[in-house]
Amino acid sequence: MHLKVLYHANCFDGCSSAAVFSRFFAERQDRRLTATTLQPVQHQQGDPFPPGAFDADVNACVDFRFSPSPRLHWWFDHHVTAFQPVTDRAIFERDTSGQKFWDPAAPSCTSFIARTLEARFGWSAPDLDELLRWADIIDAARFPSAAVAVRLEEPALRIMSLLEATHDPTLPIRVIDALRSRPLAEIAAEPWVAEPLRPILDRHFRSIETVRKLAGVKDGVVEIDLSESGVEAANKFIAYDLFPDALYTVVVSRDSKRSKVSVGSNPWSRVPRAHDIARICEKFGGGGHPVVGAVSLGPEHILDARRLAREIAEMLRDGGTSGGTP
Repeated sequence: MHLKVLYHANCFDGCSSAAVFSRFFAERQDRRLTATTLQPVQHQQGDPFPPGAFDADVNACVDFRFSPSPRLHWWFDHHVTAFQPVTDRAIFERDTSGQKFWDPAAPSCTSFIARTLEARFGWSAPDLDELLRWADIIDAARFPSAAVAVRLEEPALRIMSLLEATHDPTLPIRVIDALRSRPLAEIAAEPWVAEPLRPILDRHFRSIETVRKLAGVKDGVVEIDLSESGVEAANKFIAYDLFPDALYTVVVSRDSKRSKVSVGSNPWSRVPRAHDIARICEKFGGGGHPVVGAVSLGPEHILDARRLAREIAEMLRDGGTSGGTP
């Protein structure tokens, strides 16, 4: 039996979700499982699933939007915008397999998978409690302060930074394999993690000054255009460390694969969040969660990305058509 797991690429929660589910499936199937393939997928406008995505004996998708394909056998997600188009939700609700699950209130897909597998199938892995805790902290931005998220001293945050920045297609697979059973500190200390991470951390700490120089703050919204800065992506919490009174951030970035507008809300703000960011991003073909989201375009559409960023920033400032707080 051949298992394929599609997972949210360059994402700690996506990789952790793949680790938890693939371990469960391997333990459940034992010797019947002969091969496991891990395939990253990225959010984009239109169908994000490549041709042949569901070509294994058993196909699973975790921490990523729903597919109505009859070849999708297992599915777990916690994104509010999991159904694109929205008509896919009716297909999900008619599913009788008992193997497709969605909880938009879950702090991370990783912990959602673990809870669901225990409740529905009696499977648990107490040795993964540390992984589940950090997946919740990272994906729900439950850090005690912006400084903790920016200093990146914890092993989980170092692994997160490596996954978000790496261009090596083999490294996430190696990380997922390790996450199935090894402590985070042990993984972070491995030379194959520590060595490629070193220049990434150097760039991260340099990017703090870049963000400081490029950021513009108006009516509680920080706007940053990194597309010409040489910084492909910056830690999303830098802006809140630099501008603690900010309510929202809108960041434009570009790499070889996409132009991206990242939108976030300040988890440490004392002012209640008034916007559902997932719904705002969904209007432009993106998605995410109520507190954080993004819109991805082709790398050649950087001017469109800048235009969308300006429109989104105005929505956040003046209470535009955000759909309100969920």
